[in-house]
Amino acid sequence: IRNSPAWSNTAIFVTYDENGGIWDHVAPPVVDQWGPGTRVPNIVISPYAKKGYVDSTPSETVSIQKFIEARFGLNPLGTRDAAITSNLLTSFDFSQLAAA
Repeated sequence: IRNSPAWSNTAIFVTYDENGGIWDHVAPPVVDQWGPGTRVPNIVISPYAKKGYVDSTPSETVSIQKFIEARFGLNPLGTRDAAITSNLLTSFDFSQLAAA
């Protein structure tokens, strides 16, 4: 992917959809009537990803959707993504040049 013409416009999130039943020591925030979102790890692969950066902000699967909305100035699709706070933008530095 890094050698493709699309690299300078790429953000890849490596994550998983569920916590697998593993107990998390951090209580997730209550977002809506469905309860808290489960915290999941994210690995960001992008020419704009901050090098060596670890973001400790609690996020959930919907944070990826929130990232797309925030990055491109889109309105939330629903109340859940409107309510969560983590949009993963802190993992990026869009002022740095995309490495070829």
